[in-house]
Amino acid sequence: MIDLYSWPAPNGHKLQILVEELEIPYRIVPVNITKGDQHGADYLAINPNGKIPAIVDHAPADGGAPLSVFETGAIMVYLAEKEGRFLPAETRARSEVLQWLFWQVGGLGPMMGQAQHFFRYAPEPVPYGITRYQNESRRLLKVLDDRLQGRDYICGDYSIADMACFPWIRIHKLTGVALDGFPRVQAWYGRVRARPGVGRGVDLLRDSWVDVTTSAEAKENLFRKP
Repeated sequence: MIDLYSWPAPNGHKLQILVEELEIPYRIVPVNITKGDQHGADYLAINPNGKIPAIVDHAPADGGAPLSVFETGAIMVYLAEKEGRFLPAETRARSEVLQWLFWQVGGLGPMMGQAQHFFRYAPEPVPYGITRYQNESRRLLKVLDDRLQGRDYICGDYSIADMACFPWIRIHKLTGVALDGFPRVQAWYGRVRARPGVGRGVDLLRDSWVDVTTSAEAKENLFRKP
């Protein structure tokens, strides 16, 4: 059994999609980041970085004590390896998926996250910040669009790279960046969104979503606490 500590946000959706695609037993544990749950001692014992998501695997492959894992890339590799799905075993194919997974972790997610922040959440407009992160998001979307030429999925077969990228593309309207100039990304998005496991993963905790722009408490807990 996997305990999945999550909240309806792109990084949470990455893992929610993966556990649904894997069809493994799991228990969803909401971590209300708008109320500050991520700063509590119990959660920090699982994820010292105080972000979502994290997992606790109560049946690790070594048969030992429950194992906690934090950071989305690490969790996705851990679960894909354990289940033997969505991460190829062959050296070159595996390397390709890992490269694109960490391209998302180190690039697409942070840049689109910052674009969203400056576009929607900053207490006052910061034109330089908006322009900087929207332009970098567009550059990365062009990288992905070029990559998808002749491919249905990022690495040919559907993989954790697609699951990692999808939730960040999903929020493009919240960043002020349109997909109109990226037709292959649009087509890929439609293919991924049509998967039943993706739909189930995105729907998890949907009713708990909070519009941060309307909540001073949420902004405090997300952006201003150390």
